[in-house]
Amino acid sequence: MIVEYIRYRVPDPGEFEAAYQRAVVPLGKSPWCLDYELSKCTEAADTYILRIVWTSEEDHMQGFRRSEFFGEFFAEIRPYVSDIEEMRHYRPVITKA
Repeated sequence: MIVEYIRYRVPDPGEFEAAYQRAVVPLGKSPWCLDYELSKCTEAADTYILRIVWTSEEDHMQGFRRSEFFGEFFAEIRPYVSDIEEMRHYRPVITKA
């Protein structure tokens, strides 16, 4: 399991949320996506964190990114790619049992 975090700073939060509402449909259908969550910062209304739990980093980069699910997902979020401030994969080290 690998966790991807993407931090956005977006000029139009309303349209951004609507785009992600559509984008999570193909994301949720992907066999490589185990979970996802889009969170809005309480101190900065234009800042969001997207957390996606993937089966593995390879499954994300080679499976999802080469699938029809990615095409549908990316079509919705394409306008916000330039708003990404950070995008990284993390391996859980300590978790609540």
